[in-house]
Amino acid sequence: MDLKEIAYPRQVILVTSQATIDVMGKKTDKKNIFTLSWHMPVSFDPLLYAISVGKQRFSYGLIKKSGVFCVNFMPYELKDKVMFCGSISGRVKDKFAESGLTETDCEKIHCPRIKEALAYLECEVTEEIEAGDHVIFIGKVMNAKKVKDGKRIFQSKQGFITTEGQ
Repeated sequence: MDLKEIAYPRQVILVTSQATIDVMGKKTDKKNIFTLSWHMPVSFDPLLYAISVGKQRFSYGLIKKSGVFCVNFMPYELKDKVMFCGSISGRVKDKFAESGLTETDCEKIHCPRIKEALAYLECEVTEEIEAGDHVIFIGKVMNAKKVKDGKRIFQSKQGFITTEGQ
């Protein structure tokens, strides 16, 4: 059975991350955006949010090194930019520059967030759980803000769809 037959549609988000890494022997501050639909709240008290990240992904290393990530809930009208961020690697491309999304600083963690987001969660990693070829990063929500209402993006087996934002 195809998992998408059972577990989808799922809300699509953009996760932002940042860390200082070695690139060809030189320390470089790298920022990245990646598209994700495997995420969920896991606790109200304390407020915890989880994301599942493939171990081979560039952002996996950034989050592991920095211990922070930002969940950005994006409006449906930016679905093409969201799709772009999921189609190339941040190892070789600056997704902020190439997608046209606006980088702004998080308030409570050292990480960028996306200005165009409907809402965001600034998270500090409290736990990592090995899950096959993925790692589940559980983050304590250090700051959360709903910026505006809007239609959100969902992934179905047919592609991206929308639903009215709450």
